[in-house]
Amino acid sequence: MSSVPSETGAVPAPGTAPREPFLDRLGLPHALRWGFLGVLVFMTGNGVESNFVSPHIAKAFGGGDSMINLAATIITMYSLAVLVGSYLAGALSDLWGPRRVMALGFAVWVVFEIAFLLALETDSSFLVGSAYFLRGFGFPLFAFAFLVWVNAVVDKRRNGAAVGWFYVMFTGGLPTLGSLVAAFLIPRLGGDFSGEKWTMIASTVIVAIGFCIAWFGVKERHGSIRLAPEGESAGAVISSGLRLTFTNKRIAMGFLTRLINTAPEFGMFIILPNVIAVQLGWGQSRWLIMTAVVYAGNILFNAAFGALGDKVGWVRTVRWFGIVGSAIGLLLWWYVPHIVPAGSDWGFVVSVAAGTVFGILLAGFVPLGAIMPAIAPKHTGAAMAMYTTAAGGATFLGSAVVAIVRPWGGNVGVVWAFVLLYACAFTMTFFLKVHQPSLHGPVEHDADSAESPA
Repeated sequence: MSSVPSETGAVPAPGTAPREPFLDRLGLPHALRWGFLGVLVFMTGNGVESNFVSPHIAKAFGGGDSMINLAATIITMYSLAVLVGSYLAGALSDLWGPRRVMALGFAVWVVFEIAFLLALETDSSFLVGSAYFLRGFGFPLFAFAFLVWVNAVVDKRRNGAAVGWFYVMFTGGLPTLGSLVAAFLIPRLGGDFSGEKWTMIASTVIVAIGFCIAWFGVKERHGSIRLAPEGESAGAVISSGLRLTFTNKRIAMGFLTRLINTAPEFGMFIILPNVIAVQLGWGQSRWLIMTAVVYAGNILFNAAFGALGDKVGWVRTVRWFGIVGSAIGLLLWWYVPHIVPAGSDWGFVVSVAAGTVFGILLAGFVPLGAIMPAIAPKHTGAAMAMYTTAAGGATFLGSAVVAIVRPWGGNVGVVWAFVLLYACAFTMTFFLKVHQPSLHGPVEHDADSAESPA
Protein backbone atom coordinates (compact mmCIF):
# COMPACT_ATOMS: atom_id res chain seq x y z
CA MET A 1 0.00 0.00 0.00
CA SER A 2 1.15 3.50 -0.64
CA SER A 3 0.72 6.62 1.40
CA VAL A 4 -1.05 9.52 -0.28
CA PRO A 5 -2.28 12.80 1.10
CA SER A 6 -6.00 13.16 1.62
CA GLU A 7 -7.93 14.92 -1.10
CA THR A 8 -9.24 18.35 -0.14
CA GLY A 9 -10.79 19.38 -3.40
CA ALA A 10 -8.98 22.77 -3.31
CA VAL A 11 -6.58 23.89 -6.06
CA PRO A 12 -3.51 25.69 -4.63
CA ALA A 13 -2.45 29.00 -6.11
CA PRO A 14 0.64 28.90 -8.37
CA GLY A 15 3.84 28.89 -6.38
CA THR A 16 2.17 27.96 -3.09
CA ALA A 17 2.00 24.67 -1.24
CA PRO A 18 -1.43 23.06 -0.92
CA ARG A 19 -3.16 23.90 2.35
CA GLU A 20 -3.31 20.82 4.56
CA PRO A 21 -6.70 20.22 6.20
CA PHE A 22 -6.81 20.73 9.97
CA LEU A 23 -7.70 17.10 10.68
CA ASP A 24 -4.74 15.89 8.60
CA ARG A 25 -2.42 18.06 10.67
CA LEU A 26 -3.71 16.25 13.76
CA GLY A 27 -2.95 12.89 12.15
CA LEU A 28 -6.62 12.16 11.43
CA PRO A 29 -7.14 11.92 7.64
CA HIS A 30 -9.87 14.40 6.70
CA ALA A 31 -11.19 12.21 3.88
CA LEU A 32 -11.88 9.38 6.35
CA ARG A 33 -13.45 11.46 9.14
CA TRP A 34 -16.89 9.81 8.91
CA GLY A 35 -15.26 6.39 8.92
CA PHE A 36 -13.68 7.12 12.30
CA LEU A 37 -17.11 8.06 13.65
CA GLY A 38 -18.58 4.92 12.12
CA VAL A 39 -15.95 2.78 13.89
CA LEU A 40 -16.79 4.49 17.20
CA VAL A 41 -20.51 3.76 16.87
CA PHE A 42 -20.04 0.22 15.50
CA MET A 43 -17.63 -0.70 18.29
CA THR A 44 -20.01 0.81 20.85
CA GLY A 45 -22.64 -1.68 19.71
CA ASN A 46 -20.08 -4.48 19.69
CA GLY A 47 -18.89 -3.51 23.18
CA VAL A 48 -22.31 -3.41 24.84
CA GLU A 49 -22.10 -7.06 25.91
CA SER A 50 -18.36 -7.17 26.64
CA ASN A 51 -18.67 -6.87 30.39
CA PHE A 52 -21.66 -9.11 31.01
CA VAL A 53 -21.60 -11.77 28.28
CA SER A 54 -19.52 -14.18 30.39
CA PRO A 55 -21.94 -14.28 33.37
CA HIS A 56 -24.90 -14.09 30.95
CA ILE A 57 -23.80 -17.28 29.18
CA ALA A 58 -23.16 -18.92 32.54
CA LYS A 59 -26.66 -17.98 33.75
CA ALA A 60 -28.18 -19.35 30.54
CA PHE A 61 -26.80 -22.77 31.55
CA GLY A 62 -27.81 -22.59 35.20
CA GLY A 63 -25.01 -20.52 36.76
CA GLY A 64 -22.21 -21.53 39.11
CA ASP A 65 -18.42 -21.46 38.92
CA SER A 66 -18.24 -24.41 36.51
CA MET A 67 -20.51 -22.53 34.10
CA ILE A 68 -18.14 -19.53 34.26
CA ASN A 69 -15.44 -21.92 33.01
CA LEU A 70 -17.81 -23.06 30.23
CA ALA A 71 -18.43 -19.43 29.30
CA ALA A 72 -14.65 -18.83 29.22
CA THR A 73 -14.28 -21.74 26.80
CA ILE A 74 -17.05 -20.43 24.52
CA ILE A 75 -15.49 -16.95 24.58
CA THR A 76 -12.08 -18.48 23.81
CA MET A 77 -13.51 -20.08 20.66
CA TYR A 78 -15.13 -16.74 19.75
CA SER A 79 -11.74 -15.13 20.22
CA LEU A 80 -10.14 -17.66 17.88
CA ALA A 81 -12.56 -16.47 15.18
CA VAL A 82 -11.58 -12.88 16.02
CA LEU A 83 -7.93 -13.82 15.47
CA VAL A 84 -8.61 -15.39 12.06
CA GLY A 85 -10.98 -12.58 11.08
CA SER A 86 -8.34 -10.01 11.99
CA TYR A 87 -5.86 -11.62 9.62
CA LEU A 88 -8.44 -11.80 6.86
CA ALA A 89 -9.32 -8.12 7.41
CA GLY A 90 -5.82 -7.11 6.36
CA ALA A 91 -5.35 -9.70 3.61
CA LEU A 92 -8.79 -9.26 2.01
CA SER A 93 -8.53 -5.47 2.20
CA ASP A 94 -5.34 -5.72 0.16
CA LEU A 95 -7.14 -7.94 -2.35
CA TRP A 96 -10.65 -6.39 -2.57
CA GLY A 97 -10.28 -2.97 -0.98
CA PRO A 98 -11.25 -2.16 2.63
CA ARG A 99 -14.79 -1.01 1.84
CA ARG A 100 -16.08 -4.41 0.72
CA VAL A 101 -14.44 -6.12 3.70
CA MET A 102 -16.17 -3.71 6.10
CA ALA A 103 -19.54 -4.59 4.52
CA LEU A 104 -18.80 -8.30 4.90
CA GLY A 105 -17.93 -7.80 8.57
CA PHE A 106 -21.20 -5.98 9.23
CA ALA A 107 -23.27 -8.72 7.57
CA VAL A 108 -21.51 -11.47 9.51
CA TRP A 109 -21.97 -9.62 12.81
CA VAL A 110 -25.72 -9.10 12.43
CA VAL A 111 -26.57 -12.58 11.13
CA PHE A 112 -24.69 -14.46 13.82
CA GLU A 113 -25.66 -12.12 16.65
CA ILE A 114 -29.27 -13.07 15.93
CA ALA A 115 -28.25 -16.74 15.78
CA PHE A 116 -26.41 -16.43 19.11
CA LEU A 117 -29.40 -14.88 20.87
CA LEU A 118 -31.69 -17.60 19.55
CA ALA A 119 -29.22 -20.32 20.54
CA LEU A 120 -29.18 -19.09 24.15
CA GLU A 121 -32.83 -20.17 24.36
CA THR A 122 -32.03 -23.79 23.39
CA ASP A 123 -29.81 -24.86 26.33
CA SER A 124 -27.35 -26.25 23.75
CA SER A 125 -23.72 -25.34 24.40
CA PHE A 126 -22.87 -26.52 20.86
CA LEU A 127 -25.32 -24.10 19.21
CA VAL A 128 -24.37 -21.22 21.50
CA GLY A 129 -20.67 -21.83 20.94
CA SER A 130 -21.04 -22.21 17.16
CA ALA A 131 -23.10 -19.04 16.71
CA TYR A 132 -20.81 -16.97 18.96
CA PHE A 133 -17.73 -18.37 17.23
CA LEU A 134 -19.00 -17.29 13.79
CA ARG A 135 -20.02 -13.87 15.07
CA GLY A 136 -16.39 -13.41 16.09
CA PHE A 137 -15.44 -12.83 12.45
CA GLY A 138 -17.67 -9.74 12.28
CA PHE A 139 -16.08 -6.86 14.16
CA PRO A 140 -12.44 -7.42 13.08
CA LEU A 141 -13.43 -7.53 9.41
CA PHE A 142 -15.19 -4.18 9.83
CA ALA A 143 -12.81 -2.33 12.17
CA PHE A 144 -9.41 -3.58 11.03
CA ALA A 145 -10.28 -3.20 7.36
CA PHE A 146 -10.80 0.48 8.16
CA LEU A 147 -7.38 0.59 9.87
CA VAL A 148 -5.83 -0.72 6.64
CA TRP A 149 -7.68 2.09 4.82
CA VAL A 150 -6.20 4.62 7.26
CA ASN A 151 -2.69 3.30 6.61
CA ALA A 152 -3.23 3.63 2.86
CA VAL A 153 -4.10 7.32 3.15
CA VAL A 154 -2.21 8.89 6.07
CA ASP A 155 1.03 10.85 5.76
CA LYS A 156 3.65 8.46 7.18
CA ARG A 157 5.16 11.23 9.31
CA ARG A 158 1.93 11.11 11.32
CA ASN A 159 1.33 7.38 11.22
CA GLY A 160 1.57 6.97 14.98
CA ALA A 161 -1.00 9.70 15.58
CA ALA A 162 -3.36 8.21 12.98
CA VAL A 163 -3.24 4.78 14.61
CA GLY A 164 -3.82 6.53 17.92
CA TRP A 165 -6.99 8.17 16.60
CA PHE A 166 -8.20 4.81 15.32
CA TYR A 167 -7.84 3.37 18.81
CA VAL A 168 -9.55 6.39 20.32
CA MET A 169 -12.60 5.31 18.32
CA PHE A 170 -12.09 1.57 18.75
CA THR A 171 -11.63 1.70 22.53
CA GLY A 172 -14.15 4.49 22.82
CA GLY A 173 -16.73 1.95 21.71
CA LEU A 174 -15.26 -1.32 23.07
CA PRO A 175 -15.65 -1.29 26.01
CA THR A 176 -16.13 2.32 27.13
CA LEU A 177 -19.32 3.65 25.55
CA GLY A 178 -20.57 0.08 25.17
CA SER A 179 -20.39 -0.37 28.95
CA LEU A 180 -22.21 2.91 29.55
CA VAL A 181 -24.96 1.89 27.13
CA ALA A 182 -25.27 -1.44 28.96
CA ALA A 183 -25.38 0.26 32.36
CA PHE A 184 -28.17 2.54 31.09
CA LEU A 185 -30.25 -0.03 29.19
CA ILE A 186 -30.15 -3.19 31.33
CA PRO A 187 -32.20 -1.83 34.28
CA ARG A 188 -34.59 -0.05 31.90
CA LEU A 189 -35.23 -3.18 29.84
CA GLY A 190 -36.16 -5.39 32.75
CA GLY A 191 -32.90 -5.93 34.60
CA ASP A 192 -30.98 -9.16 35.24
CA PHE A 193 -31.00 -11.85 32.52
CA SER A 194 -33.97 -10.45 30.57
CA GLY A 195 -32.59 -6.92 30.58
CA GLU A 196 -29.25 -8.20 29.33
CA LYS A 197 -30.94 -10.09 26.48
CA TRP A 198 -32.88 -7.03 25.29
CA THR A 199 -29.77 -4.89 25.63
CA MET A 200 -27.93 -7.23 23.26
CA ILE A 201 -30.82 -6.93 20.81
CA ALA A 202 -30.52 -3.14 21.03
CA SER A 203 -26.77 -3.39 20.36
CA THR A 204 -27.55 -4.76 16.87
CA VAL A 205 -29.26 -1.48 16.01
CA ILE A 206 -26.23 0.50 17.20
CA VAL A 207 -23.90 -1.65 15.07
CA ALA A 208 -26.11 -1.01 12.01
CA ILE A 209 -25.99 2.76 12.59
CA GLY A 210 -22.20 2.68 12.81
CA PHE A 211 -21.92 0.74 9.56
CA CYS A 212 -24.24 3.19 7.75
CA ILE A 213 -22.19 6.20 8.94
CA ALA A 214 -19.00 4.70 7.52
CA TRP A 215 -20.56 3.26 4.36
CA PHE A 216 -22.40 6.39 3.25
CA GLY A 217 -20.01 8.95 4.75
CA VAL A 218 -16.65 7.90 3.24
CA LYS A 219 -15.98 7.91 -0.51
CA GLU A 220 -12.15 8.05 -0.50
CA ARG A 221 -10.92 6.05 -3.52
CA HIS A 222 -8.49 3.69 -1.75
CA GLY A 223 -11.41 1.99 -0.03
CA SER A 224 -12.71 0.54 -3.29
CA ILE A 225 -9.53 -0.52 -5.06
CA ARG A 226 -7.07 -3.37 -4.77
CA LEU A 227 -4.16 -2.29 -2.57
CA ALA A 228 -1.83 -5.22 -3.23
CA PRO A 229 0.74 -5.00 -6.03
CA GLU A 230 -0.64 -5.83 -9.48
CA GLY A 231 0.27 -9.27 -10.71
CA GLU A 232 0.20 -10.99 -7.31
CA SER A 233 -2.23 -13.88 -7.24
CA ALA A 234 -5.05 -14.00 -4.71
CA GLY A 235 -3.31 -16.85 -2.91
CA ALA A 236 -0.04 -14.90 -2.72
CA VAL A 237 -1.82 -11.83 -1.33
CA ILE A 238 -3.74 -13.80 1.30
CA SER A 239 -0.66 -15.76 2.42
CA SER A 240 1.78 -12.83 2.27
CA GLY A 241 1.38 -11.92 5.94
CA LEU A 242 2.20 -15.44 7.10
CA ARG A 243 5.19 -15.65 4.76
CA LEU A 244 6.43 -12.27 5.99
CA THR A 245 6.17 -13.36 9.63
CA PHE A 246 8.20 -16.52 9.04
CA THR A 247 10.93 -14.73 7.04
CA ASN A 248 11.26 -11.44 8.96
CA LYS A 249 12.04 -11.87 12.66
CA ARG A 250 11.23 -8.22 13.45
CA ILE A 251 7.70 -8.69 12.07
CA ALA A 252 7.41 -11.83 14.19
CA MET A 253 8.50 -9.93 17.32
CA GLY A 254 6.11 -7.08 16.54
CA PHE A 255 3.30 -9.57 16.03
CA LEU A 256 3.92 -11.26 19.37
CA THR A 257 4.24 -7.93 21.20
CA ARG A 258 0.91 -6.72 19.80
CA LEU A 259 -0.66 -10.08 20.62
CA ILE A 260 0.28 -9.62 24.28
CA ASN A 261 -0.70 -5.91 24.32
CA THR A 262 -4.42 -6.08 25.12
CA ALA A 263 -4.66 -9.76 26.10
CA PRO A 264 -5.05 -8.82 29.80
CA GLU A 265 -7.91 -6.47 28.89
CA PHE A 266 -9.96 -9.31 27.44
CA GLY A 267 -8.92 -11.73 30.16
CA MET A 268 -10.09 -9.33 32.86
CA PHE A 269 -13.45 -8.99 31.08
CA ILE A 270 -13.99 -12.66 31.95
CA ILE A 271 -12.84 -12.76 35.58
CA LEU A 272 -13.54 -9.26 36.92
CA PRO A 273 -17.34 -9.00 36.38
CA ASN A 274 -17.95 -11.69 38.98
CA VAL A 275 -15.15 -10.49 41.29
CA ILE A 276 -16.15 -6.80 41.36
CA ALA A 277 -19.92 -7.20 41.12
CA VAL A 278 -20.47 -10.28 43.33
CA GLN A 279 -17.45 -11.26 45.42
CA LEU A 280 -16.52 -7.70 46.41
CA GLY A 281 -20.13 -6.54 46.55
CA TRP A 282 -20.17 -3.50 44.25
CA GLY A 283 -22.86 -4.82 41.89
CA GLN A 284 -23.15 -5.00 38.10
CA SER A 285 -23.91 -1.30 37.55
CA ARG A 286 -20.78 -0.18 39.39
CA TRP A 287 -18.69 -2.75 37.53
CA LEU A 288 -19.94 -1.33 34.22
CA ILE A 289 -19.21 2.21 35.41
CA MET A 290 -15.71 1.14 36.51
CA THR A 291 -15.03 -0.27 33.05
CA ALA A 292 -16.27 2.88 31.33
CA VAL A 293 -14.02 5.10 33.48
CA VAL A 294 -10.96 2.84 33.15
CA TYR A 295 -11.14 2.82 29.38
CA ALA A 296 -12.14 6.47 29.13
CA GLY A 297 -8.62 7.10 30.38
CA ASN A 298 -7.38 4.90 27.56
CA ILE A 299 -9.38 6.92 25.01
CA LEU A 300 -7.95 10.22 26.22
CA PHE A 301 -4.37 8.99 25.87
CA ASN A 302 -4.47 6.90 22.67
CA ALA A 303 -3.88 9.86 20.38
CA ALA A 304 -1.45 11.40 22.89
CA PHE A 305 0.79 8.33 23.01
CA GLY A 306 0.61 8.05 19.22
CA ALA A 307 1.85 11.63 18.92
CA LEU A 308 4.45 11.04 21.66
CA GLY A 309 5.78 8.07 19.70
CA ASP A 310 6.15 10.28 16.62
CA LYS A 311 8.22 12.70 18.75
CA VAL A 312 10.40 10.52 20.99
CA GLY A 313 10.37 7.14 19.27
CA TRP A 314 7.77 4.48 18.61
CA VAL A 315 9.72 1.60 20.21
CA ARG A 316 10.70 3.61 23.29
CA THR A 317 7.07 4.57 23.89
CA VAL A 318 5.88 0.97 23.56
CA ARG A 319 8.60 -0.42 25.84
CA TRP A 320 8.35 1.95 28.81
CA PHE A 321 4.79 3.26 28.73
CA GLY A 322 2.98 0.38 27.05
CA ILE A 323 4.67 -2.65 28.58
CA VAL A 324 6.15 -1.59 31.91
CA GLY A 325 3.33 0.84 32.61
CA SER A 326 0.57 -1.64 31.75
CA ALA A 327 2.10 -4.37 33.91
CA ILE A 328 2.15 -2.04 36.92
CA GLY A 329 -1.38 -0.83 36.16
CA LEU A 330 -2.72 -4.37 35.86
CA LEU A 331 -1.36 -5.31 39.30
CA LEU A 332 -2.90 -2.17 40.78
CA TRP A 333 -6.29 -2.97 39.19
CA TRP A 334 -6.29 -6.45 40.70
CA TYR A 335 -4.84 -5.86 44.18
CA VAL A 336 -6.28 -2.47 45.16
CA PRO A 337 -9.95 -3.65 45.08
CA HIS A 338 -8.93 -6.55 47.35
CA ILE A 339 -7.14 -4.26 49.82
CA VAL A 340 -9.92 -1.68 50.33
CA PRO A 341 -13.09 -2.60 52.27
CA ALA A 342 -15.39 -4.67 50.04
CA GLY A 343 -18.51 -2.80 48.95
CA SER A 344 -17.40 0.57 50.37
CA ASP A 345 -17.99 3.77 48.40
CA TRP A 346 -14.50 5.20 48.94
CA GLY A 347 -12.96 1.81 48.18
CA PHE A 348 -14.77 1.74 44.86
CA VAL A 349 -13.42 5.17 43.94
CA VAL A 350 -9.86 4.13 44.81
CA SER A 351 -10.27 0.89 42.86
CA VAL A 352 -11.49 2.78 39.79
CA ALA A 353 -8.47 5.09 40.03
CA ALA A 354 -6.16 2.07 40.19
CA GLY A 355 -7.80 0.52 37.15
CA THR A 356 -7.53 3.79 35.25
CA VAL A 357 -3.74 3.62 35.57
CA PHE A 358 -3.90 0.41 33.53
CA GLY A 359 -6.33 1.94 31.02
CA ILE A 360 -4.14 5.00 30.43
CA LEU A 361 -0.83 3.17 30.07
CA LEU A 362 -2.33 0.53 27.80
CA ALA A 363 -2.39 3.35 25.24
CA GLY A 364 1.41 3.24 25.24
CA PHE A 365 1.21 0.33 22.79
CA VAL A 366 -0.39 2.50 20.08
CA PRO A 367 2.84 3.12 18.09
CA LEU A 368 3.01 -0.59 17.23
CA GLY A 369 0.53 0.18 14.46
CA ALA A 370 3.17 2.42 12.89
CA ILE A 371 6.11 0.13 13.68
CA MET A 372 4.79 -2.91 11.82
CA PRO A 373 4.42 -1.37 8.32
CA ALA A 374 7.67 0.61 8.81
CA ILE A 375 9.59 -2.63 9.40
CA ALA A 376 8.62 -3.89 5.92
CA PRO A 377 7.93 -0.84 3.73
CA LYS A 378 7.72 -2.92 0.52
CA HIS A 379 5.14 -5.22 2.11
CA THR A 380 3.02 -2.87 4.19
CA GLY A 381 -0.20 -4.73 3.35
CA ALA A 382 1.24 -8.00 4.64
CA ALA A 383 2.64 -6.25 7.72
CA MET A 384 -0.73 -4.69 8.50
CA ALA A 385 -2.40 -8.08 8.04
CA MET A 386 -0.19 -9.43 10.82
CA TYR A 387 -0.78 -6.37 12.98
CA THR A 388 -4.54 -6.71 12.70
CA THR A 389 -4.22 -10.45 13.33
CA ALA A 390 -2.33 -9.76 16.55
CA ALA A 391 -4.82 -7.07 17.58
CA GLY A 392 -7.70 -9.51 17.18
CA GLY A 393 -5.62 -12.40 18.49
CA ALA A 394 -5.22 -10.57 21.80
CA THR A 395 -8.86 -11.45 22.43
CA PHE A 396 -8.03 -15.12 21.91
CA LEU A 397 -4.85 -15.03 24.00
CA GLY A 398 -6.58 -13.22 26.86
CA SER A 399 -9.47 -15.65 27.07
CA ALA A 400 -7.20 -18.67 26.48
CA VAL A 401 -5.01 -17.69 29.44
CA VAL A 402 -8.13 -17.57 31.61
CA ALA A 403 -9.40 -20.91 30.32
CA ILE A 404 -6.01 -22.61 30.87
CA VAL A 405 -4.74 -20.97 34.07
CA ARG A 406 -7.91 -20.28 36.10
CA PRO A 407 -8.91 -23.92 36.79
CA TRP A 408 -5.62 -24.56 38.66
CA GLY A 409 -4.18 -21.11 39.44
CA GLY A 410 -7.36 -19.19 40.20
CA ASN A 411 -7.92 -15.55 39.28
CA VAL A 412 -4.68 -14.36 40.86
CA GLY A 413 -2.76 -16.90 38.78
CA VAL A 414 -4.34 -15.42 35.65
CA VAL A 415 -3.18 -11.92 36.61
CA TRP A 416 0.42 -13.01 37.17
CA ALA A 417 0.40 -15.00 33.92
CA PHE A 418 -0.36 -11.74 32.12
CA VAL A 419 2.47 -9.96 33.96
CA LEU A 420 4.84 -12.72 32.80
CA LEU A 421 3.67 -12.19 29.21
CA TYR A 422 4.42 -8.47 29.55
CA ALA A 423 7.95 -9.38 30.67
CA CYS A 424 8.35 -11.41 27.47
CA ALA A 425 7.09 -8.47 25.40
CA PHE A 426 9.60 -6.14 27.10
CA THR A 427 12.43 -8.39 25.93
CA MET A 428 11.11 -8.57 22.38
CA THR A 429 11.05 -4.78 21.93
CA PHE A 430 14.85 -4.81 21.73
CA PHE A 431 14.49 -6.59 18.38
CA LEU A 432 12.13 -3.94 16.96
CA LYS A 433 14.69 -1.67 15.30
CA VAL A 434 12.85 0.50 12.80
CA HIS A 435 13.49 3.56 10.62
CA GLN A 436 11.21 6.37 11.82
CA PRO A 437 10.88 9.22 9.27
CA SER A 438 10.03 11.91 11.83
CA LEU A 439 13.25 11.17 13.77
CA HIS A 440 15.66 9.68 11.23
CA GLY A 441 14.72 11.56 8.08
CA PRO A 442 13.66 10.14 4.69
CA VAL A 443 14.60 6.56 3.85
CA GLU A 444 17.82 6.62 1.80
CA HIS A 445 17.77 2.96 0.77
CA ASP A 446 15.43 0.01 0.76
CA ALA A 447 14.75 -0.75 4.42
CA ASP A 448 13.02 -3.98 3.52
CA SER A 449 15.58 -6.62 4.29
CA ALA A 450 16.13 -9.94 2.64
CA GLU A 451 14.05 -11.38 5.45
CA SER A 452 10.92 -10.16 3.65
CA PRO A 453 9.00 -12.59 1.50
CA ALA A 454 9.80 -12.87 -2.17
